Amino acid sequence: MQEKDIFDEKQEIKMASFACPNCRERNDYDVRWLKRTKKKNLPRNLNQQERAQLDKSRDYMVRMDDMLMCKNMRCRRRFEIPSAQSIVFI
Repeated sequence: MQEKDIFDEKQEIKMASFACPNCRERNDYDVRWLKRTKKKNLPRNLNQQERAQLDKSRDYMVRMDDMLMCKNMRCRRRFEIPSAQSIVFI
């Protein structure tokens, strides 16, 4: 059993406000997330253990972007997203 058998995947873009660590200017950035939601029609060939694991699973989002480019025209340096949160359960 693989995740693609259980979840539908869809890309989403969420706005987030970050401050560049180099120039200290705060801007809003588009951050890409991969949203995985449980399929309505589940596969039939599951054993009891896989079915129990499937019942426990929840919808979640995974952050795809790790680096952003500063929007300040004088800076334009790349910086890492400061948040340690890369997976969000819905």
